[in-house]
Amino acid sequence: MRFQTMAQNYGEIKIPTKVIPKRPNGDENSLLLDMINGSREKEQAPKSEDIQPIQSPVETASFQADSEPNNPTTQLPDDQLMVDVQNLTKIYPGDVKAVNNINFFVKQGEFFGFLGPNGAGKTTTMKILGTLVRKTAGTAKVLGVDVDSNPDFIRRQIGFALQEISLDHLSTGKETLVLQGVLHHMSKKEAEIRADELLELFKLKEAAKRTVGTYSGGMRRRIDLASVLVHKPKLLFLDEPTEGLDPQSRQSIWQYLKQLNDEGVTIFLTTHYMEEADLLCERLAIIDQGVIVALDTPETLKKSIGADIVNLTFDPTQGPVNNETIKTLISQIEDISEIKFLDDTISVFTQNGANKVPAILNLLSGEGIKIESISVSQPSLNDVFLKYTGHQIREEETKTSVVNPMTRMWVRGGR
Repeated sequence: MRFQTMAQNYGEIKIPTKVIPKRPNGDENSLLLDMINGSREKEQAPKSEDIQPIQSPVETASFQADSEPNNPTTQLPDDQLMVDVQNLTKIYPGDVKAVNNINFFVKQGEFFGFLGPNGAGKTTTMKILGTLVRKTAGTAKVLGVDVDSNPDFIRRQIGFALQEISLDHLSTGKETLVLQGVLHHMSKKEAEIRADELLELFKLKEAAKRTVGTYSGGMRRRIDLASVLVHKPKLLFLDEPTEGLDPQSRQSIWQYLKQLNDEGVTIFLTTHYMEEADLLCERLAIIDQGVIVALDTPETLKKSIGADIVNLTFDPTQGPVNNETIKTLISQIEDISEIKFLDDTISVFTQNGANKVPAILNLLSGEGIKIESISVSQPSLNDVFLKYTGHQIREEETKTSVVNPMTRMWVRGGR
């Protein structure tokens, strides 16, 4: 990639030529100098008619704690809405419906999450809200502004971390953060002060002068997250922020995110990690095949199962078992609310699961069915996902890739 070096005004910092927005007269160099010297005219604020009030009477899908999580009810939130989505749909060419008529909102200061497998519609929804993808139908507002009416304003107010880490490996950690500040029209001094603050927060101060290409995967993710916080966004979008990280690095990222949220930053996260969703999110939407199938607090979602889960696997030496036979036998036991079959495991939902184990063993062994293992557990988000979708999330191993830095600069820089 070709670079322009800002030697006179900025030492070693390098800006990729591709990310420099053009002035109407095409004079890119004068714009670059203006950005560095802090003399560029401030951008015009969005016109008042383009900005909708953040708090407005709306009907939006929510879920009461005492109702089934997948039964929407009309509710007017008391708090300001940072995100308001109604009947949102996205259809790609070939009639691929990535997002199918979904409704939800995110309140100010909330840690909200989307939980679902790859291809569920999580990233598409987030990209629509981040003004990276146009919706097909419905409405979507961010900070009270419609995503189609004033995308530039939205981009200036949010932080958006894509699933793919997009960094210039030839720049140092501090240069990366300072450049983000310059692109957000901060002065050189302001950008350096903010960079030092973030390097301290993310425990990267010792690596500030090292090139990003020498960073570990966890360090690259941390500097990537830090770079979307340079301009102190009101709302932070995180698409699979711990994808591909080792457990220790993942725990570190969780700690930073909880601290940011405690400081008042509203966070909207997508993930396919059950533990991550359970630990971080105040409210959680379970999405599958483009549809929100349940939405509530993690604790309420787990309580909606209403039972313990008895999981059974069978001795493979006896050959395949007849599911219908097993279902008929176990259904004779009192308080069995549901029986689900998944691959070689049978999950039995029942009250007081531990007390039901002897009866289950007696019935099956009486028919000559050999059990390899049996366990009893309290409901988890995995059980919730299984109940409402009929399958489990397959956490596939994926590699964190590098994308064109231009994409990230455009999202963060408001251009």
